[in-house]
Amino acid sequence: MSVWKRLVTAVKGGVNEAAETVADSQALRILDQEIREAKDELRSSDHALTQIMAKRKLAQQKVAGFQKSISEYEGHAQAASEKGDQALALDCAHKVVDLRSQMDAEQQYVDQFTQSETTLRSNISQAKNNLRRMEQQVDMVKATESVQKAQVAVSSKHLGANGKMKTAAESLARIQEKQGQRQAEMEAANELAADESGDELEKRLQNAGITGGNTSADDELARILGKK
Repeated sequence: MSVWKRLVTAVKGGVNEAAETVADSQALRILDQEIREAKDELRSSDHALTQIMAKRKLAQQKVAGFQKSISEYEGHAQAASEKGDQALALDCAHKVVDLRSQMDAEQQYVDQFTQSETTLRSNISQAKNNLRRMEQQVDMVKATESVQKAQVAVSSKHLGANGKMKTAAESLARIQEKQGQRQAEMEAANELAADESGDELEKRLQNAGITGGNTSADDELARILGKK
């Protein structure tokens, strides 16, 4: 592959990666928006469920009222019959028939509201669970993304720090080598200075006749004759 083709491939790869990064970021924003809209819809659903529950309770109260009235008129019918007033007893019976018809109609409303309430409650619960799972997944993706970005930043800084430490260590070694060379030179100079200082002192002692220097022939002859 030529250099130009490799360069084009690298550029395309960088462009694709950048495009994917933008697309992923946009996807997260879309998910956030959809989650907010879903929450709004669920709040509306909760309100609708509340209304259905209220209507079901009112219908149940009406059914209970009809049941109470039916019991009362049945009692009236029995009382009228016991008193021999069959016409009154029959009217009470007609009233019971009318009340029972209204109660049955209202009971149908109760059944419909109960069924709607059960279905809506189940759907809302399932939607909330799905939304909760989606939020957890989005939060996990965001957290993972943040952690990975932090890890990349730390790794990059660590690599840079390692490079700097290597350069600093090399500089330190050079400084120590120079210092060692300088120390050796100073020690050698001190030794030379000490040697030179010792020679000068020895010469001064010989000149003063304190230490031996070149022995004269007379001194050497006297030493030899003195052995006899």
